[in-house]
Amino acid sequence: MTTAAPIGENQHGDVPHCTVRAEVAVPVDTAVGPVTARMATFTGLLDGREHLALVFGDDPGPAPLVRVHSECLTGDVFGSGRCDCGPQLHEALGLLAEHGGILLYLRQEGRGIGLYNKLDAYLLQDEGLDTFEANLRLNFEADARDYRVAAQMLGALGVGRIRLLTNNPDKAAQLTAGGIAVKETVGTGVFLRSSNRRYIEAKAQAGHRIVLTDVTPA
Repeated sequence: MTTAAPIGENQHGDVPHCTVRAEVAVPVDTAVGPVTARMATFTGLLDGREHLALVFGDDPGPAPLVRVHSECLTGDVFGSGRCDCGPQLHEALGLLAEHGGILLYLRQEGRGIGLYNKLDAYLLQDEGLDTFEANLRLNFEADARDYRVAAQMLGALGVGRIRLLTNNPDKAAQLTAGGIAVKETVGTGVFLRSSNRRYIEAKAQAGHRIVLTDVTPA
């Protein structure tokens, strides 16, 4: 794949301006084989965290496919079966490698509460609470993620209209509020296993567009 021209720095919407800080071409292994993505970093993000964009394809087009993925070290890196984060990430990388688009990787572990607190929440889940109830018990919001930074990143990339890969209506709502036009939402797969059934059921009850199917053994 040919490396594209430098990413633009236009801004859309009502969130503060941010700019592309640097970008670099990086080979990425995906389900459809190795491809080269442009990894972009940013200056001026609202929360000051090191969020990352991966841009696939030479031209994102007028409404590229976008996956906003919150970091999950346990699932993304170690393959934890307690959630569906790793499979969702790998699915997104394959789709973006094949069709082009953008992955926004947000450093919002544990729905925004951090890695150590997420593991504390696991202990509460083992006592019977669901993933949202456990966050509340730890005196956090049920879901503390803030997608305004994703709107900032898209604006810096010169993207104001997208197709959003998600089952979570809150992502579309927050991006829309941040000035990004969500042309349509595209559902992810449902990666249901016996080890993550309670987690996925809790997401469905919270309003995620999920149809539960047969369980794959853990």
